[in-house]
Amino acid sequence: MGIGARASRPPASDETGARASRPQQADGKCGNAGETPALQQGGEKCGRDARAPHAPKYWHSRGYLPHCDVPGLLQFITFRLADSLPADAFEGLCQDGDERNSSIEALLDAGYGECLLQHPEVAAIVENALLHFDGQRYLLLAWCVMPNHVHLLIQTREEWNLSDLLHGWKSFTAHAINRHLGRNGAVWMTDYFDRYIRDDLHLAAVIEYIHGNPVKAGLVDDAKAWPCSSAGARASRPHVVKQDS
Repeated sequence: MGIGARASRPPASDETGARASRPQQADGKCGNAGETPALQQGGEKCGRDARAPHAPKYWHSRGYLPHCDVPGLLQFITFRLADSLPADAFEGLCQDGDERNSSIEALLDAGYGECLLQHPEVAAIVENALLHFDGQRYLLLAWCVMPNHVHLLIQTREEWNLSDLLHGWKSFTAHAINRHLGRNGAVWMTDYFDRYIRDDLHLAAVIEYIHGNPVKAGLVDDAKAWPCSSAGARASRPHVVKQDS
């Protein structure tokens, strides 16, 4: 895998790097995030109620990537380690969306950086954090902890917005990982990528993508053999609650 071969190189910025791992939809298109079903009729909502600390943010951005945060959506999420892509990773890449995304995915799967998540005990910290509030703050439908990034599919709930969930996972696991490894410094890239699921075909494609990532990266021959993944850990999952249209 060439793990650590480029660990000393500065990481890529959130603006492009956090888009790295996007599965295609059933029609073969990735595209940009569009209007969510919950907002099609009522228009875009902005901001949050200061009296409700976990109120949904709807469409929002921290200056990097746009995020869609609507309760009840199925969300495909990717977040990655701070050094998972070198700063020059995007130089010379094709500007076409699908081809560019495929190139970035290949760079991530090549194992850049320290790949802290390659250590089983470190990957287990992340997996256990994802599982901890499953069924309470969200419904965890699929996940895969790769050596330098994480994919997951969740259904959000009214009481917890997506950005707060990501902050909780990252903050807890960063402290736990640094403590376990006896290190200091950033663990995760600041931003994250999220994409809401549009239909059943898109849902199936995303689950297949998440489970198949270790095989695609050449880490295992069988998706169920990857230790920190729902492909083998939880073959049976609860039925997804139907999204409101």
